[in-house]
Amino acid sequence: MTKAIETIYVRGEGGAVIAMDLPLPEAIQERFDRGLIQRVNEDGSPYAVAPAPVRAPVPAEGSALTAGLVPRPGARAGKDDWVLWAMAVHALPEADAQAMTKAQLQELPEQPTEGGPPAPGDGRPSEDAPKEEWVEHIVKRGLLAREDAEAYTRDDLIDMVS
Repeated sequence: MTKAIETIYVRGEGGAVIAMDLPLPEAIQERFDRGLIQRVNEDGSPYAVAPAPVRAPVPAEGSALTAGLVPRPGARAGKDDWVLWAMAVHALPEADAQAMTKAQLQELPEQPTEGGPPAPGDGRPSEDAPKEEWVEHIVKRGLLAREDAEAYTRDDLIDMVS
């Protein structure tokens, strides 16, 4: 495949308009770079570079589609995508998000509720659940060993994950 040769016109030091193929020879390129010769149109009129297209600034809040929110992964997305989403949207620690199943991650609400109860699907027992369920929850999340968790009161266990 042959490369198309681009021809430009330059006004030489004596004022003559000369057709030159790109790339310019080294000696001519040096004169061009120093401004001793200038690029012009074929008729000798000043050459004007087309202005670069003006790009709209990217909104800091995200696109109009996401309105600045982290989009929820699709149902068939891998667990890693769901973990990253839960970490970004729900501010879950990575270890906690990794400990959840994909189904639990998918049960999380689209956006966290301000001051609301913990999101369903995080495996957290209800507030009135017996101490044994709270011990199981703490152990499953890897926060304490079973024997250590059993030494705490139910209220202390609840406070650990609140």
